[in-house]
Amino acid sequence: MQDVWERRIARAGEIAKTDERAGSLMTAVRELLTIQHRCYETLRERGERLTGAIDKDVAELLAPAESAFSSAAAIVPGTLAAQRPRDAAEIDALLRAAWRSASLPFFARLVLQPYAELLARRERRPVDRRLEHVDGRAACPFCDGLPQLSVLQRDSGADGGGRALICATCATAWPMRRVLCANCGEEDERRLGYYQTAALPHLRVDACDSCRHYLKSVDLTRLGLAVPIVDEMAGAVLDLWAVERGYRKIEVNLIGL
Repeated sequence: MQDVWERRIARAGEIAKTDERAGSLMTAVRELLTIQHRCYETLRERGERLTGAIDKDVAELLAPAESAFSSAAAIVPGTLAAQRPRDAAEIDALLRAAWRSASLPFFARLVLQPYAELLARRERRPVDRRLEHVDGRAACPFCDGLPQLSVLQRDSGADGGGRALICATCATAWPMRRVLCANCGEEDERRLGYYQTAALPHLRVDACDSCRHYLKSVDLTRLGLAVPIVDEMAGAVLDLWAVERGYRKIEVNLIGL
């Protein structure tokens, strides 16, 4: 069985080959996911030295972060590459600050996502990441992060009604009612809208007219082979549609959309 990171990388490569519109974007995504995978494997080898407290763990993150930042700087646009931290002190400061922020900057996300996912797999809950959220906003039950996307699947009778949110930081999934805004808790169907395009039938925008926020959903009942975190990034055209209409994403993905 493929590792979750290998499945993501393979899916990005598949989309890059088959989707002309998203080809170049998903080629870059594949390279970034490969960088994150290497970071994850390096951290996994650190074993019990990772505690879930960023002030203690940051020393273990510095070397893989420096390598990840150097590799990513050669892939991303020059304006973004210029934001790369240049030395250990800058990396240290970035990772500590970002861990306590609801939204992760690009370079911090490269490393903190693999770090948080490793903590989640080992059920080592972060002890120093308690973020403040507005009333009604959904938050990850593991790391307190914001939702990146939702996944729709067959209703198993659980409270989530076949819908789950995926954390933008640690990729933990948790159930959420289908008719409910993940940002403000709005449940009036008249204030909640959905947008799809025939070109991407398994993806949709879930938008709220009360708070003017949105996230994207990946419908696994329409495409069971989808890898939600990857397919969400491939649907950049949906983000453009939402932004053009004045909606703001609850949390951007790895590529900043």
